[in-house]
Amino acid sequence: MGRYIGPVCKLCRREGEKLFLKGERCYSPKCSFEKRGFAPGQHGRTRQGRAERESDYARQLRAKQRARRVYGIFERQFRRYFGVALQKKGLTGLNLLQTLEMRLDNVVYRLGYAANRSQARQLVNHGHILVNNHRADIPSMLLRPGDVVTVSENARRKTYWKELVDVADKRICPLWLDRDVKNLSGRVLRVPERAEIDGNLNEQLIVEYYSR
Repeated sequence: MGRYIGPVCKLCRREGEKLFLKGERCYSPKCSFEKRGFAPGQHGRTRQGRAERESDYARQLRAKQRARRVYGIFERQFRRYFGVALQKKGLTGLNLLQTLEMRLDNVVYRLGYAANRSQARQLVNHGHILVNNHRADIPSMLLRPGDVVTVSENARRKTYWKELVDVADKRICPLWLDRDVKNLSGRVLRVPERAEIDGNLNEQLIVEYYSR
């Protein structure tokens, strides 16, 4: 399975906004975006102020790339999710974002059990997470309303999970999830509504990009 191993701060700089890919560091003065908010590369500074002159294709591409980078997904898988959303009833763009939100790694992140989606993906890969009392080590697993996510008994002995109880309480849990920090568990109550998903994502431009 491929994965991006480059500096993630460059991804934020390329999109021209914080994507919060490093968790707590993104909220601190150490964040690279605060020091260098321009795009990476030798022509990065000269790209500033060009947004008004961007073509429709450029805006569509940036919207698609932004969504991919927020959820940590490569193009092939992202295109497959779009195909799934296209076959569902309703708005294709909303279906796409809802599908992405129901990924196991994203749910672990939304529950506050990981600082970012990359860390959540690692926790799932290492077998720390159970879904309906069964081990689930595939981050892209799509959950359904009623599914219960818990931390395995073996993982609870590790320092990370022992210290997480105090940390997770400070993290906001969306209304479409029910979290029990004391027992390190959570339940998917329903599919998230559009207002509960990242407002910086423009699903309409993504639909236009794949509909060319």
